[in-house]
Amino acid sequence: MKSVIVREHGGPEVVNVSDVPVPDAGSQRVRVRVGASSLNPIDVSARAGRLVQAGLMEGGTAFGLGWDVVGVVDAVGPDVSRVKVGDRVIGLRDLLFSGGAHAEFVVLHESAVAPAPVSLPDELAATLPLNALTADRAVRLTGLDEGGTLLVTGAGGAVGGYVVELAGRIGIRTIALGRPRDLAHLEALGADHVLTDAGDLGNQVRELVPAGVDAVIDAAILGIGAHNALRGGGTFVALVAPFAPPPIRATTVVVQEVYADGARLGELAELAGAGHLTPRVAEVLPLAEARKAHELYERGGHRGRVVLAP
Repeated sequence: MKSVIVREHGGPEVVNVSDVPVPDAGSQRVRVRVGASSLNPIDVSARAGRLVQAGLMEGGTAFGLGWDVVGVVDAVGPDVSRVKVGDRVIGLRDLLFSGGAHAEFVVLHESAVAPAPVSLPDELAATLPLNALTADRAVRLTGLDEGGTLLVTGAGGAVGGYVVELAGRIGIRTIALGRPRDLAHLEALGADHVLTDAGDLGNQVRELVPAGVDAVIDAAILGIGAHNALRGGGTFVALVAPFAPPPIRATTVVVQEVYADGARLGELAELAGAGHLTPRVAEVLPLAEARKAHELYERGGHRGRVVLAP
């Protein structure tokens, strides 16, 4: 089968589409014929070697890319009870040392997959797993209920946009920080207030919430600049551990670590299928053009995920 393999760290030029054996479905695992898989920042970080530097990956070995998958179950291993051959599923691969989803086939534990949303094509659904699960877990880690106040940085991105929508469903009041071009989009997602300038963020937020917000989800990785908008004793949710600020003023700082939760992914897929979450695709490319997908990511300027379709 064809699979995107990285054998040395570097720029997009190290991305190769290689012929590798089709993996077997082991115990409690399912093999999925990939319909679509999105390119995420963690794929770029793995390719560039930043995850090795952070101690999250071992160096010196070839590895596959791709976390998100939508496709059809092609084979099941022993002791699989939740899915069957022919099921259209959505799933997340969360093990950096396993075969990636930027491939024609990927093997996942049955607990990592869920029914794919019927109303969404593969390309749109493939943008959900990593980003929606990350957003959902981040919102839960804030501990906020209806009436709480939340600052979301990077709200115009994939994770931030889902945070705004999920928080709004709970009744949390959201202040969304994005770029000027994101203004109409964030208002449509239901943000209560939209800021388009990260400068002096703490004072900007306190003009809206004098004591500071109850929680911050820092999808833009602003660190202490976003923490300045937080009230004393509030909760700061970081998405990247090395950039988490110190817990000053009795705040709680937690790092969101996503994992392959198929049960919750199924619920999020239902929300997306019903129109309550808004996936966005920047471009769809064939798997053979994986290197071009990385070049597009590095170039920036797009909204939504670049998706690879075998």
